[in-house]
Amino acid sequence: MLHKNRREIRKKDSIIIKQRPISEIDLAIKLREVLSLKRQLDDVPSQSELIQYERRFAELNVQIQEKHQQTRKYYATYNALLEIKELVLKETSLLNSIISQFQVAITSSAGRMKLIDSMEGILKGTQQKLAKVQLGLRTEQIKCDALKEEYAALIAEQRIWS
Repeated sequence: MLHKNRREIRKKDSIIIKQRPISEIDLAIKLREVLSLKRQLDDVPSQSELIQYERRFAELNVQIQEKHQQTRKYYATYNALLEIKELVLKETSLLNSIISQFQVAITSSAGRMKLIDSMEGILKGTQQKLAKVQLGLRTEQIKCDALKEEYAALIAEQRIWS
């Protein structure tokens, strides 16, 4: 009987020894699955991390808006300076033209009439340009006034809630 028990024990041992590598492989597979799930859980941001991300996105949004406004100002300045340059070049060209034609225009009545007509054309062009600039100024003043009113309303609303 003792001998029989030893045989059974040896059989069980051999079965267990044969099953051990399979169990180790199963355990390794399970460990990999557990580690994969842990990584997936770690990849999901916590509530505090989400709040930090949201704050950072808000900060970046403010920076982008500031850069956008700054860029708009640079473009407006550039366009204004470009327009001034064009006007100065036109003025210089006009003065050079007047200087070159003045002596000839003064000596004859036809030349004087031509000079006067030319000056009237220049005057009309200048008046049109002035009207265009004044219209742009009025438009910008209306926008500015609307923004001031909106700002005042927002300040009043803020005072109510404060």
